[in-house]
Amino acid sequence: MEKMQVTIRGDSMWPSLIDGQDIICSPYNGQTISINQVVIFTHPFNNSIIAAKRVKQIRDGKLFVEGDNPDPTASDDSHNFGLINVESVIAVAD
Repeated sequence: MEKMQVTIRGDSMWPSLIDGQDIICSPYNGQTISINQVVIFTHPFNNSIIAAKRVKQIRDGKLFVEGDNPDPTASDDSHNFGLINVESVIAVAD
């Protein structure tokens, strides 16, 4: 499986991942996603936005994702848009 490089934009994943940092990911092809993995996905309200967030819960094939930044206003995540469909996942960080 060929890896892909993703560049983090913004501060929602700080301090774990910083703005401008490149991470290596595996394309999502149905493999198991685990709690605490970082997933790359299409934003549920704007498909022109690709987001990187950490999986905090998995329920019925849907994921609750949130940013690592302790400032609650720093991340647009499942607190704002609810659970995401696993089908919207593009890649999983290695």
